[in-house]
Amino acid sequence: MSLPSWLRPWWPLFKRLHRALTFVLGCVFRVLSRVLGRRGVPVRATARSSETAALDPAHVVLHPGSAEEQLTRPATKGDPAGHWLFEELRTAIVPATFVLEVKEGRLSGDYAATTTPGKVLDHETSTYFGVEDWREHPVFLRPTLGPTEHVPGTVLSLTTRGTSINYYHFLYDAIGRLAVLDECLGGLDALRPDAVVVPHGARYQRQLLELAGVGGRLIQPERGRTVAADRLVVPSNPNWALQAPPATVRWLREHLAPTPGAGADGPRRIYITRGDTPRTRRYVQEPALWPELERRGFVRIDPGAHSVQEQIDLFHGAEVVVSPHGAGLSNITFSRPGVRVLEMFASTYVHLGLWSICQAIDADYRYLVGDGPTGGPGRNSGVLDDVSAPPQKVLDIVDDMLSGHHQ
Repeated sequence: MSLPSWLRPWWPLFKRLHRALTFVLGCVFRVLSRVLGRRGVPVRATARSSETAALDPAHVVLHPGSAEEQLTRPATKGDPAGHWLFEELRTAIVPATFVLEVKEGRLSGDYAATTTPGKVLDHETSTYFGVEDWREHPVFLRPTLGPTEHVPGTVLSLTTRGTSINYYHFLYDAIGRLAVLDECLGGLDALRPDAVVVPHGARYQRQLLELAGVGGRLIQPERGRTVAADRLVVPSNPNWALQAPPATVRWLREHLAPTPGAGADGPRRIYITRGDTPRTRRYVQEPALWPELERRGFVRIDPGAHSVQEQIDLFHGAEVVVSPHGAGLSNITFSRPGVRVLEMFASTYVHLGLWSICQAIDADYRYLVGDGPTGGPGRNSGVLDDVSAPPQKVLDIVDDMLSGHHQ
């Protein structure tokens, strides 16, 4: 949900107030929790899963994976040149991977807060947007963990913040964590879970789960509800900072493969539309831009109108992709190295997630930040703002990208 434009300058204040309320309520509810037994919220937390395992070795085991990795990326071309976000994040750290195993563990909410039998919140596997202090985690907005369903046997969690409602987060933060499971515990075939807690209400979620080989009993995570497991297994999320870890990208490209022969007869140049509904990150001048793109051989695509496999195939065959920022562009994951990408942003919201993917697949990436007030650090909050930029500016970048390409 996005605030009206006249309220947006107050967004940082609203966010601070929300976090402050969570902090205060949490202080009260953690005291109350001591008399509520297992129904109560966590009474403490750890910053790292290694601490959680050390605190309660009888119930918690940490299965290590790969070591921390530093990424150094080249300068990115775009308009305006040297945008602060891309400059600031050229060097990044991908955290070490692991799987956390909790005997009699609990998983709460659609943000998947992991709690031990000793009522310790494992913050490293329970991250939430904009929350660094565990005392501000939304699990503390309620006095209890809510109705609890006990699931016998082994329960695998592929849920985290954002996976219930967003294609990008579901692809990278749910499906992508299967790469960590493969690395640390031998994958689904070795684990043989009795149930998987993962969002599966949307068509694209069910299709991605099927393509990734996730079947059996699926449990829909819900805010205000908790799943209690005999054995809870939680792969870490190395993409929590949206850095598109190379190992995750490789796993997705290998396991969600294009149809044999895909792209042979498909479009080489695609434009991703977000329709014409205001406040959806659409490109406002699309009616004027589109005839010129069509004349240059582009095909207009609405990813949501296609199955996931069709989207994979379309992006695999593409040589040039032009798109406003949006989750549908996540399918660039399946494009071939060297694909040329232009991503367009509103001036008030520039996001690194899709740029990170392009870096991992060796794409030729360009950005265009639209007209309007600049959203610098701390003001990059126009999440659903539309993109407005002169069509000729877009075409100048497109024509430069097309140099040397043939129809």
